[in-house]
Amino acid sequence: MSIFRKKVTKKIPEGCEGLEIKVQTSTCTGEKTIGFFDRKSGELKYKELVRGKEDIHAFYESYGLVPPVDKSGENTHNR
Repeated sequence: MSIFRKKVTKKIPEGCEGLEIKVQTSTCTGEKTIGFFDRKSGELKYKELVRGKEDIHAFYESYGLVPPVDKSGENTHNR
């Protein structure tokens, strides 16, 4: 049964170890995506669609990372 499976965290993709995680919004549709952002190329790598706060949290959790929080304790991507 799936409720007894151990959670498996993904490895951070090769070449993305030092990159920041960023949420981008499309100017045309308003669609949000999250992924590893490369400042040099301006490219968002390994994108995933974001429908809500849960998807952002799930992205961090899938890679075994902790989402950044501001001084009030709120996730900075939830704004």
